[in-house]
Amino acid sequence: MTYRRLRDLREDKDLTQKDIANILNISQRGYSHYETGNNDIPTEILIRLADFYDTSVNYLLGRTNNKNKKEKVKLGE
Repeated sequence: MTYRRLRDLREDKDLTQKDIANILNISQRGYSHYETGNNDIPTEILIRLADFYDTSVNYLLGRTNNKNKKEKVKLGE
């Protein structure tokens, strides 16, 4: 789910994988592996993506369907 959300958020902003890779200072290929699920996303990158898209890490991880950055998820959910 994380991977699909990353792609959807990127496409909603009409950005390419290369655009996001440049923002993150990584290669396009490296970023592509995050979107396809071939590589786990490091915590630092996940936080930067959440900040860039003005959403929560919980949303990116599929722990909530609410894009609101301030939503809290209870432990055990």
